[in-house]
Amino acid sequence: MPEVTVAPGDTATTGLTVRNDSDIVEAYSLEVVGDCASWATVEPARVSLYPGTSETVTVRLEPPRSPEVRAGAVPLGVRVLPAEHPESVRVLETTVHVGEFRELRTELAPRRRRGWLRGRYRLAVRNQGNAPVEVGFTAGQPGEELGFAFSPDKRKLEPGESAEVGLRVRTGKPVWFGTPVVWPFTVDATETGERDEPRPEESAVRAPLDAEFVQIPIFPRWLLVVLAALLALLLAWFTLVRPAVRSAAKEAANEAVQPRPAPAGEQEGAGQTPGAGARTGTGTGAGTQPGGGGTGAAPGTGGEGTAPGDGTALGGGLQSAHTIDVQTSGGETKTGTYRVPKGSVFGVTDIVVANFQGDEGLLTITFGDRKITTIALETFRNQDYHWVTPIKVPENDTVTVEVTCEKPGTPANGRRSQGCHEVMNVSGVLSGITQ
Repeated sequence: MPEVTVAPGDTATTGLTVRNDSDIVEAYSLEVVGDCASWATVEPARVSLYPGTSETVTVRLEPPRSPEVRAGAVPLGVRVLPAEHPESVRVLETTVHVGEFRELRTELAPRRRRGWLRGRYRLAVRNQGNAPVEVGFTAGQPGEELGFAFSPDKRKLEPGESAEVGLRVRTGKPVWFGTPVVWPFTVDATETGERDEPRPEESAVRAPLDAEFVQIPIFPRWLLVVLAALLALLLAWFTLVRPAVRSAAKEAANEAVQPRPAPAGEQEGAGQTPGAGARTGTGTGAGTQPGGGGTGAAPGTGGEGTAPGDGTALGGGLQSAHTIDVQTSGGETKTGTYRVPKGSVFGVTDIVVANFQGDEGLLTITFGDRKITTIALETFRNQDYHWVTPIKVPENDTVTVEVTCEKPGTPANGRRSQGCHEVMNVSGVLSGITQ
């Protein structure tokens, strides 16, 4: 078969002649193999020939306009399989030269940005062609008020590859007051490397992307109104309110220091010498004997505790906390316990369970013969329980933690642990009892 040249999106054909050199009637199946198989067909795909005859079939090539079909030489093979003599199968080979096409797709986000002096944009570019390209990025505006910086300013893209480029737009002067100023500009991505002459259908100029930078004023318009109102209030204070307040305060002070005329009764007694008046003491002292007014309880009455001998907790008690540490190998079950001392009652009010490795399995908490809870280890890292009314654990009973390790977790060092490790802190009031 001769070599074939085809452009992506177009169709090309070549011929293949099949001849029957055997002495029997033979049927031949034809199939395209190789990298061209997905976009090449044989027409017809099966021929029957008498001995000594031949027939020419058509190989149709239709490569899609896609970056998946790379430009360049692509091997083409056609397998000819005889039905009666499959051992005589042959593969005829040639080369298909796939033409090159260029296509860039760009997108700018956001198209409109607000800021005092600068704005940031993201330019996404994708190589939709079937050959590597080096892309450069440019931006422009009608004036020279804006400055542009791309990061990076160039990028090489393989067929089908996408990249994101940062664009920073900056103005030279701030807008102090007034309304926002809109600065339109354009962004374009162009090929910077050498390439062959473009095909006629590729000669159309791709329109650049339009965008805007809205420069907002440093001080908004409403701030001017507020400042004007504050200035008016200050002027009113210093010119009207403050003098009136000072005058009223001065008049009040003068009125306070003027002497007032005394009442008639006070004027008559004003001439009496000290001690000549009536005595003011009643003579009925309020003295009480020590302890006479006491209402305290008589000796021998108890506080909040119950009388000795009833077997319950005495009043008060001490806060107590205990830690139960359980380490278990994978697939095993182990328990950790705390036993209440003899002659004491442990009133449990708080439990905190730590699964700091992220182990998987089951954890069961039991107070004596009472099962409090069973929880799956994978559902928590730290779990706490609190009771307003303490749960009392009698003397010689135990607070038990049973751990079944299904799968050890990974601690903070990043290396998977060899076993499960759980810690429970139980706290409450440890009270004494009398028998």
